[in-house]
Amino acid sequence: MSGLTHFDEAGRAHMVDVSDKDVTARVAVAAGVVRMSAETLALVAEGRAAKGDVLGVARLAGIMAAKRTAELIPLCHPLPVTKVSVDLVPDPALPGVRIEATVKTTGQTGVEMEALTAVSVAALTVYDMVKAVEKGMEIGDIRLVLKDGGKSGRYEAGA
Repeated sequence: MSGLTHFDEAGRAHMVDVSDKDVTARVAVAAGVVRMSAETLALVAEGRAAKGDVLGVARLAGIMAAKRTAELIPLCHPLPVTKVSVDLVPDPALPGVRIEATVKTTGQTGVEMEALTAVSVAALTVYDMVKAVEKGMEIGDIRLVLKDGGKSGRYEAGA
């Protein structure tokens, strides 16, 4: 289990002890997409979906999810999240919605899982709100784009 920090010497899952880590400013950015037909995207972008403001509701769902990540992912530490922003942008080239979440904290461990959770739940919310008109939407490309802070320093996807 070398290198896998969520397992002890006997191979049992455990929460990582971060008590000896320095408190530093930390940020993570994650991204993902919801692909859909151009017709469905038009409903979303023009605010004509039967359930209301799809992008606004999904934004709030993503923010709420980031704050509750430790309740969803068993070995995540509950963190004092200091900022969460979730941006949803209609993209006719997909066609679909691009989602990006930024999460910040000052603490002893990073907020990558919070950013990834925010994107995931925002995408699921988009799906939920328009599934009545299109069940074949695809959620994908969810990934960490950037993380900074802590002992491991800065990570940028593709850099």
